[in-house]
Order: sequence, then C-alpha cells, then structure tokens
Amino acid sequence: MIEIKNLKKSFGDLLVWEGVSFTIEEGDITAIIGRSGCGKSVLLKHINALLTPDEGEIIIDEKNIFDLDYVDKRLLRQKFGVLFQGSALFDSINTFENVAFPLRYFTNQNEEEIHENVMRALRYVNLENAAQQETAELSGGMRKRVGLARAIILEPKYIMYDEPTSGLDPQTADEINGLILDMARQFDVTSIVVTHDMHSVLEVADKVAFLDQQKLSWFGTIDEMKQSNQKDLVNFITASEYQIKQ
Repeated sequence: MIEIKNLKKSFGDLLVWEGVSFTIEEGDITAIIGRSGCGKSVLLKHINALLTPDEGEIIIDEKNIFDLDYVDKRLLRQKFGVLFQGSALFDSINTFENVAFPLRYFTNQNEEEIHENVMRALRYVNLENAAQQETAELSGGMRKRVGLARAIILEPKYIMYDEPTSGLDPQTADEINGLILDMARQFDVTSIVVTHDMHSVLEVADKVAFLDQQKLSWFGTIDEMKQSNQKDLVNFITASEYQIKQ
C-alpha cells in the first residue's frame, strides 16, 4: 500500500499542486489523469523518491520514503519497475542486453541465471524471438514491450507506467493495455498508470486520481467516475472521448 499525504510541490514560484492525498491499495491498478502540464509525471517521480516535495509525505512499508537515507532510497527503488514514456532503451545494445541491464547492475546473478530470467521476461511480453534484435529495428509497440520486460525483471512489488500507450496505434495500445492487466494478475503487483488516454483508463484501472487546478480534484473507482457529476472531471472525460472518436 502507498499512502500519499498532503503533498505540495513547487518549482521556484510555480506551484505544481498542493494538498494531494490518496491511497493506492495493494494489487490495485490506479490511473493518474489530467491535462498536459498538471504534474502527473512529477507525482510519479515523488512516489519512488526521485523528487522531494515541499510538504507532505509518502508512506511505503510503514516508512516515510523522504526520511530514508541514500542507501535505503536505492533499495526502495528496486521495489519499483518503470515503463518510461519513450521506453528509454539503450540503442547501443540489443533487446536481450536491455532487459538484462538491471540484473547486471543490481544483482550478482551469473550468466546462466541472467539468460534464464531475461528469456522468461521476454516470453511474458511475447518477444522471446526478438532477444538478439537490435534496438533500432524495433517498432514502437515492441520497444514498449521490451521496456516492460525490463521493468519486471527484478520482480518488483510496484510497476509504474508513464504514458504507456502514447504514440501507439489503437491495436498496439490495446495489446499494451492487455499486458498491464496480465502483469497485475500474474505478479500480483500494485500498478500506477500515468496517462491522458481515457480508453486505456477504462480498460485497465481500478481507481482514478484526477489532477486539476493545482490539486487532486477527484479520486475514486471507475464506476464512481462514470457516475460523477464533478464538473472538471466530466469536462475532461468528455473532451477525451471526443478526441478518441475523431
């Protein structure tokens, strides 16, 4: 469980948001939505302590992560797998080595163990046959799947997805949504999805946090969202659905 309590963040005189409080339950898929520039990715970077708030705390495993020292923060981050918006693959190495990188950096596994674990992760994302493929040869959807294989390679307790369907065609986006659901079920992980894609939200999320007007404007379940009369949330959803239909 991740408890976010009264977070405030500014960059200089620019207030990003304040008073942000909600709880991410174990095993849930929680979507963080909002307009571009509302601080969705900034919040994601707070959850694994890459950024420190002006005020507030985040409790993980009964500890305020901002009170941890450098070593303990590094250990905390190993509990998180991250699928970055642009996949963040290393173009100078192939698919296998991209997925193997966290094992070589964070573990003492031998080459046989690394090979076994990397191939298992690639099987999960249906890319076992692409192990030796060069990164430059991968399609956008394949890059996302390689990034996801790398995100799960250390068997994380939490997976964070930053705009996982951005730039993908609808069919490939649906494949990624399916993988997000599969990862949650197979590994019993807690998932956090930052997205502006309402189709993806409706497909995968259990709960939704809506950032708007420099605060957490709304939080609740998918069913509660569908029935909500909160004006800003309704306007955001309506605009998103219009863009999808267009």
